[in-house]
Amino acid sequence: MTIEITGKIWYWRGPAPFYFVTVPEKHARKIKAMEKLVTYGWGMIPVTVRIGKTEYKTALWPKDGLYIVPLKASVRKAEKLEEGDSVKTRLDVAE
Repeated sequence: MTIEITGKIWYWRGPAPFYFVTVPEKHARKIKAMEKLVTYGWGMIPVTVRIGKTEYKTALWPKDGLYIVPLKASVRKAEKLEEGDSVKTRLDVAE
């Protein structure tokens, strides 16, 4: 399943600081429906992410009934992205 989203980059200061984009509710419901088929535990969903010309593998994290997409530092640097930027993101969820 391929999903395209647009969202703002936000920063989480937790024990391991990271930047994320939140998957909108309508897309999160579709992912949740197939979660049991693709998760490798704790609700983590393996995906291939494409932002601009950069593609990488990661996992969607469940948060507050939705999912969040971690943005690697190398991706933010390559695509010149910063906190608060709106970013178009393609998610390929393995089925």
